[in-house]
Amino acid sequence: MKRYFAVLLGILTAIGGFVDIGDLVTNAQVGARFGTSLAWVVLMGVIGICVFAEMSGRVAAVSGRATFDLVRERLGPRIGFLNLVGSMLVTLLTFIAEIGGVALALQLVSSVHHVLLVPFVAVAVWLVLWRAKFSSIENVLGLMGLALIGFAVALWQLGPDWGGLAAGLSPAEKPGAEGWATYAFFGVALFGAAMTPYEVFFFSSGGVEERWTAKDLGVMRANVLIGFPLGGVLSVAIAASAATLFLPAGVAVETLGQVGLPVAVGLGKIGLAIVVLGFFAATFGAACETGLSTGYSLAQYFGFPWGKFVRPREAAGFHLILLVVTVIAAGVLLTGVDPIMVTEVSVVFSAVALPLTYFPILVVANDPDYLGEHVNGRLANLLGVVYLLIITIASLAAIPLMVVTSMGQG
Repeated sequence: MKRYFAVLLGILTAIGGFVDIGDLVTNAQVGARFGTSLAWVVLMGVIGICVFAEMSGRVAAVSGRATFDLVRERLGPRIGFLNLVGSMLVTLLTFIAEIGGVALALQLVSSVHHVLLVPFVAVAVWLVLWRAKFSSIENVLGLMGLALIGFAVALWQLGPDWGGLAAGLSPAEKPGAEGWATYAFFGVALFGAAMTPYEVFFFSSGGVEERWTAKDLGVMRANVLIGFPLGGVLSVAIAASAATLFLPAGVAVETLGQVGLPVAVGLGKIGLAIVVLGFFAATFGAACETGLSTGYSLAQYFGFPWGKFVRPREAAGFHLILLVVTVIAAGVLLTGVDPIMVTEVSVVFSAVALPLTYFPILVVANDPDYLGEHVNGRLANLLGVVYLLIITIASLAAIPLMVVTSMGQG
């Protein structure tokens, strides 16, 4: 029974934790401007994150070591350092966006400007990272994030033209007023939001935190192959809700309040309150995950004690990193920079950093010295190689598309 509970809990937290500030904002913006014509990108991103998350989880379960730890050992310190720099920059940018997202969520219920809330949010995040158990962070916030299912219920209540939404799934149904370059830019951003680099490193390190072994491979795979796809369905519901309410009116989504407006129209104040709770849980949970990911990556690269399973006194360097990155994130947001703009930039640069993240994982997952008989099979390698090609194309296209379209405005 305990094993089945672990599977169920893992699936629920994967659903609630899949959607962070990048997914919330990007899916709503895409739905408002392109309807459901970019839903195929969400599907592609979900399959991709499942492929590499399964590899990362398998590495942790079989070897007992986190993926990033093995990347440095397997590929050498130079490649490991390049991987570290790329992933750290994107993860830190995402961490800033997530803390800003928590402040924006609290602004919706308090009417206090988000900049004034940033110090309190930063302190709260740091205290949770310092004192809370890993399982509490993952399970409590993941389960609270299920409140975002309100988007799916609201979509039903809005009574959309289901045939129109289904027909709009084709890229050919892109609204005529939108150019193909802008369409491609948002496609890359949506892909980057679905495959954010920190997710796989956090998943692998989390497996070590929870002391997975080869006996837990079934639980791990159930979490990945059921939880992430259902989280993707939730992302599509957010986009479809925005498409139903905003696309006919020609309204663009620019604030977190607008992201939740379809729920307010479909379900009223109570529904909106539930979804705002989901906003808070999703962004706070992702802030904890990205904060931990920075600590995991640096500690694993330099080889000093890390993790929530180690007493803070014994992992002083790890906890010092968490404190420093939290101070940096709060300092950036206190300058008054728009968290939504930071989010938009973070998902684009996530796409840029994807090859640095996922190529080393594929290499490690094929090494019998670490995985023995559990190395990648033919299907895993085929999917891994195909996705590396897609990831490389997205990475090379991200910056030119951002410049040509002026961050999607052109």
